[in-house]
This record gives sequence, structure tokens and C-alpha cells, in this order.
Amino acid sequence: MDELSVTLDYLLSIPSDKCKARGFTVIVDGRKSQWNVVKTVVVMLQNVVPAEVSLVCVVKPDEFWDKKVTHFCFWKEKDRLGFEVILVSGNKLTRYIDPSQLTEEFGGSLTYDHMDWLNKRLVFEKFTKESTSLLDELAVINNGSDKGTQNEKERSMDFNYLPSVDPETVLQTGHELLSELQQRRFNGSEGGVSWSPMDDELLAQPQVMKLLDSLREQYTRYQEVCRQRSKRTQLDEIQHRSMQVVNWLEGPGSDQLRTQWGIGDSIRASQALQQKHEEIESQHSEWFAVYVELNQQIAALLNAGDEEDLVELKTLQQRLSDVCYRQASQLEFRQNLLQTALEFHGIAQDLSQQLDSLLGMLCVDVAPTDGAAIQQTLKLLEEKLKSVDTGLQGLREKGQGLLDQITNQATWAYGKDVSTENKDNVDHIQGVMDDMQLRKQRCEDMVDVRRLKMLQMVQLFKCEEDAAQAVDWLNELLDALLKTHIRLGDDSQETKILMEKHRKFVDVAQSTYDYGRQLLQATVVLCQSLRCTSRSSGDTLPKLNRVWKQFTITSEERVQRLEMALAFHSNAEKILEECPDLAESVMDFEQFDEVEAVGKSLLDRLTVPVIYPDGTEQYFGSPSDMASTAEHIRERIKMVCLKKQQLLEPSESIRES
Repeated sequence: MDELSVTLDYLLSIPSDKCKARGFTVIVDGRKSQWNVVKTVVVMLQNVVPAEVSLVCVVKPDEFWDKKVTHFCFWKEKDRLGFEVILVSGNKLTRYIDPSQLTEEFGGSLTYDHMDWLNKRLVFEKFTKESTSLLDELAVINNGSDKGTQNEKERSMDFNYLPSVDPETVLQTGHELLSELQQRRFNGSEGGVSWSPMDDELLAQPQVMKLLDSLREQYTRYQEVCRQRSKRTQLDEIQHRSMQVVNWLEGPGSDQLRTQWGIGDSIRASQALQQKHEEIESQHSEWFAVYVELNQQIAALLNAGDEEDLVELKTLQQRLSDVCYRQASQLEFRQNLLQTALEFHGIAQDLSQQLDSLLGMLCVDVAPTDGAAIQQTLKLLEEKLKSVDTGLQGLREKGQGLLDQITNQATWAYGKDVSTENKDNVDHIQGVMDDMQLRKQRCEDMVDVRRLKMLQMVQLFKCEEDAAQAVDWLNELLDALLKTHIRLGDDSQETKILMEKHRKFVDVAQSTYDYGRQLLQATVVLCQSLRCTSRSSGDTLPKLNRVWKQFTITSEERVQRLEMALAFHSNAEKILEECPDLAESVMDFEQFDEVEAVGKSLLDRLTVPVIYPDGTEQYFGSPSDMASTAEHIRERIKMVCLKKQQLLEPSESIRES
């Protein structure tokens, strides 16, 4: 009974006062209950809701209660109960209640899902409870932030006070609930069922809308309070972290750079300084990362455009940027200086190795092998010297750039006198460049001497090669003389032409021989200058003289044969071309005999070889070539003899007469 009483109290709290004023009609379904239970319920209605109940309809079973009802007349108890009670069958309820207010089980058309209503009611009550509590909390927070006389401690406490539930979640719940209620209202008339105004009251749609409006208003104010709170907290945090960055960069960071001024005296020393500088840069990088983050945060706040914070933010940003950029410039300057020093020492080391290699090459004596090898060695020597010259020029340029950087180093001295450190660095750089210049000059002097010697060697080998070539040329000329210069001419004119060609041919051979002799004389002079013995000139001269002697003998034989051929052809042509009188011809028969004798001598000479001083023999041309030449001479002799015979016959006739 207590649960029933609580349930009735709960249900009566749902409708509005306006709705309650109309009065309730209560249906007690007793069709499946005992009469005593029904009676108890009716009496309880009097104790719980007598003022709001206007009519109680007890739905009775069809037969069971007929006799018992007479023992309790409800109409007689109307004054005592405060409302009218009637007993009615289930199919007759529509006489007292509109069918639209009755469910199907009582013969009405009201569509009602109790679980659906219960779920929505639970959601509504949860939303009402949370939203009411949230509104109180937001009001406290918002009103506390509006008090201008609050001290910092109280404001800090307010800032730390947060709502017990998430406003977004509560608002989302309220909107979903309102959407469900509105959907029920607009869809309730579907299917021919009329919508009752009481639904709007029971489902509490106006309360939800009112709570949502209040929540939105307070939540908007709360968001602004949070934004201001976050902004103030962010400003304090930015200022605190900015001062940390500035204090470290101007303190420990600057102290680290003050102790680093040297550039090292070697590659290893410069690399060690670079490694130390990288450690310093690594520490600075952490603070520079903080600076970048702070700068972005400050820029975002400046873009927000709050006038009250613009001056403070810009001043903080300017100071932070000045300190960071100054420190970054100093780090970059130091890094560039060390990198240049490392490159300078690297070039100096490479140049020193090149000078050592060049000096080692110059200290080894050159053993003459051939001209090509000497030329290759000389080319390598020149390339090494050129490489050294290029390296020294690069060292000077890099050294001058390093000196200029060291001169500018004083601008980053933080008030410290760095003249001593700079003087040591300058002296070291200048000393390295002077030492390399002196070593390079010594190597150049040695290269000049070696170059002269090697050029003389090249010239010596060239002279020897050219002298040997002159011997080969003379051999070729001798061979050509024996094999191709064999014709004696078919007439005197052709023979003269052959004699002129042979003279020019001999002049060429003479020039070749003289050239070879001059080359061999030059080798003697070069060997004396180089204090060495020639490899080939000793046996080249005998070869040259021997082939020249053979050529001379062969040439003289050629000349004699051409002269005999010219005499033969000239006299033969004279005899054959002239037609003298018979009287005069008697006196010229000796010419015929002379031509015949010369021709026979020439034929005999063609069969004789050229004999050289060493006993060797050589023939002009091939046997067939000589046979052809001899045949032509014999034809000429026959023609002369025939001419002689023709002249003899008329002469004998004259004598006989």
C-alpha cells in the first residue's frame, strides 16, 4: 500500500496545476482482482488525492461482484469519499469517458506505450535534475567571475571550480529529448487518432525548452569565463616561460660562447672544436624550440585582437625575438668560422701531401728509357706542379676569408678583449700560408732543373729515333732505286728525262743522309750535356754510312747506264733520221760501227750486278725487266745495221760502174 501511495503521489506531481484543476477520472480495473483489493484502492484514493479526483470508474467483472456490491454502496459514500464512484462494465466505459481518452482494452482509440512513456519520463527527470544542478553551478561560477572586488586568491579558487557534469552532454540530452517530444506531437495524429492537449502537459515539453534556454545562456557565459581564464593563464605561462628563455640565453648560453674563440691548428683540433660547438648548439636548440612555440602562441593571441593585452604581448615578443636572434647569429657566426677553419686546414693538409709527393718524385733520378716515357713523366710532373699551384691559390683564398672572419669576430666579444686569441689565430694562419709558399717555391726551382733535363732527354731520344728513321728512309730509297728505277728510255728525249729525275732522286737521298748525320752529331752533344751514353747512336752511324755507300755505288751505276743509253739513242737517232748523199755516206760508216759497239756494251752492262764493298751483289729490277730493256736496244741496233746495209748497196753499184 505504501508503494501504491508513493506511485500515486508521483503521478499527481507530473501534471500542471491548470491540468489538475480540471479533475481526474480514475479507472480501477477490477476484472481480475478481488473486491476487497478494489475497495482498498478506492479508499486510498480518498486519502491521497481526494481534491483532484472527480470520478472513479470501477470496471467490474461480468458476474462475480453482483451480490457483493450491495454490501458497499459507493454513491452513499460520496460525501465521505469526496468523489463519485460508479461500477461499470468494460464495454460501457465509453458512456462516461471519451473513447479518445481510453486505450483499446477499454474500447477506446488512445495509442499508449507505457514503456516508451516511462523511458522518456526517466530521460526527462534525469535531464531536469542535471540541468537544474548545472544551472546552479554555472551561476556560481559566472557570478563569481563578475565580481570586480575579488582578490586573486578567491579568483584562483573560482577558476579551479568546474561543473560536476559536462554542459555539452546535458545540452545534447535536452535537445534529443525535445526532438523526441516534438516528433510525438506532430506525428500523434497519424492513423486517425486525435491529439490531446494534455499530452503536451504530461510530456513536459515547455519545461525542457525553458531549461535548454537557461542552460544555453549560462553555458555561453561560462564559455566566455573559461576563455578569459584560459587566456589569463596562458599569458602568465607565456611570460614565465619567456623569461626562462631570456635568462638562460643571456646567462649560461652567453657564458658558453664567451669561452670559445680558438680555431685549432689542425684538422683534428678544428673537428674537436666543432664537436664542442655542436654540443653548445644542441643545448641552445632546446631553448630555441621553446622560443618558436612561444612566438606562435603570442602571434595567435595578437591575432585575437584583445586591446588590453596587445602592448604587453608585443613588448614581450620583441624582447624574446631580439635575444634569440642575437644568440642564433652568434652561434651561426661561430659555426661558419669553425667550418672555414676546418676547410683551411683540410686544404693545407692536401697541399702538404701534394708537395711531399712532388718532392719525392723530384728526388728520384730519371732513368732514360724512351721518349714517350720521358714525355709521360714530364706531363705528370707538370700536372703535379699545376695541382700544387691551384692548391696554394685555394689555400690563400680560404686563408684570407678566414682572416676576414676573425677580424669580424671582435663584434661578438661581449665586451671581452679577444686580441690575444685573434693574434694567435692570425699568426697561425699566416704561418701556414708562408710555409706552403716557401715549399712550393723550392719545388718549382727543382722542377725547372728537372724539366730542362727531361726535355734534353726527350730531344736525345728524338734525335736517335729520327736518325734511325733516316737510315730506314735511305734503305727505302736504295730499294726503290734498284727495283723501280730500271728504265733507260726508248729514245734520247726520254733518257734525258730519266736522268733529270734520277738527279732529283739523288738530291733527296743526299738530304736524308745529311739530316741523319746532323741528328747523330746532336745526340753526341746531348749525351755530353746529360753525362750519359747514347743507346743507339753508336751503331746507327755505321748503318747510315753503309747504306749511303751502297746508295752511292748504285746511283753511280745508274748514271753510267743512263749516259751510255743517251749516247746510244742520240747516235742511233742521228743515223736513222739523216739521209745523206752517197758520197758523203762513205765517210760515215765509222758512226755505224760506234753505235753498234755502244749498244753491245750497254747490253753487256745490263747483265752485270752492282757489287758493294762488303761483297754483296744487287741487280736492277727483275730479269724480265732487264730482258725487255735489252730487247728494245737490240731492235735499235738492228735498225742501225739495216740502215748501214741500205747505204752500202748503192755505194758498191757506183764503184762497179
